[in-house]
Amino acid sequence: MPRIRRVLSRVLNGGLRRGLSLPYSDLSSGYRLYRRTAVRALALQATGFDILQEILIGMVAQGYRVSEIPFRYQAAGTSRAWLARFALSHLKTFAAMWKLRNSIASADYDARAYDGIIPLQRYWQRRRYAVITSMARGAQRVLDVGSGSSRIIGSGRMVALDIVLAKLRFARRYGNPVVHGSIFELPFKDGAFDCVICSEVVEHVPADERVFSELERVLEPGGRLILGTPDYDRWRWRALEWLYGRLAPGGYADEHITHYGRTNLASYLRARGMTVDAVEYVGGSEMVFSLRKSTTGVALVSPLPIAAGLRGARTEPVASGKPAS
Repeated sequence: MPRIRRVLSRVLNGGLRRGLSLPYSDLSSGYRLYRRTAVRALALQATGFDILQEILIGMVAQGYRVSEIPFRYQAAGTSRAWLARFALSHLKTFAAMWKLRNSIASADYDARAYDGIIPLQRYWQRRRYAVITSMARGAQRVLDVGSGSSRIIGSGRMVALDIVLAKLRFARRYGNPVVHGSIFELPFKDGAFDCVICSEVVEHVPADERVFSELERVLEPGGRLILGTPDYDRWRWRALEWLYGRLAPGGYADEHITHYGRTNLASYLRARGMTVDAVEYVGGSEMVFSLRKSTTGVALVSPLPIAAGLRGARTEPVASGKPAS
């Protein structure tokens, strides 16, 4: 029986680890050390031993590193009935922790999805990574605005900026500089970068000229702007968002408050003096522009209003950054 118990424990813990995308061996362990102030900041809901997993998930969601020291202990029970209760307890814990772990507020949301168990999320992250890193190839001074926890940050030397401190806390593990700041007022001097990445950000903030003006300002003349956002003129994106909104209420469908379409957004960007070099798609519905800033830095005389890039948008005020990526 002890051997059966050990095997069952490894199987159930392995299932929890994979299903919740947590790189830890024993999720039922009560022996972990956390900063008291960090744990106090968590809004914990679980009861019983589920509190152990909720604390762990909460700390990961806030971007903290958690180290695990394995240890052996004697099983509390070895009867068949005890083993059945043990297995059922793990399954109930998994169900309770699934929603918490997959919250878009989690600091490692994008990084986890890259290797996640959900095929669509995994494809989306990897395809976006491939498109953006290809467009940025050769750049020497790169800024990622609204970086979140995306693995793009670790693809080369760059500066990562985000409004959410927890995401920056997680992003430090990529080894690149991280900056806390807003897309509406980037804390960099004019022309500081030869490439600026802004992926899946502009749909999260109200339509505002300052967003595009700031992205251009910190970009040197002739520099590249890589701008990614859903194409709301494509029925595939609208259908996908509708479906996602019903399968995951409170997810990204509610976070997208400004809706852009390719034709009008391209016209708006050209009117600002940008050259559209290429447009690639992720899943046939998320557009990624590769743009070149004018070498003269002068926009056309009569740029289109920002509303020209909108399609049925809502513009309620929100935090000036990417809430999640």
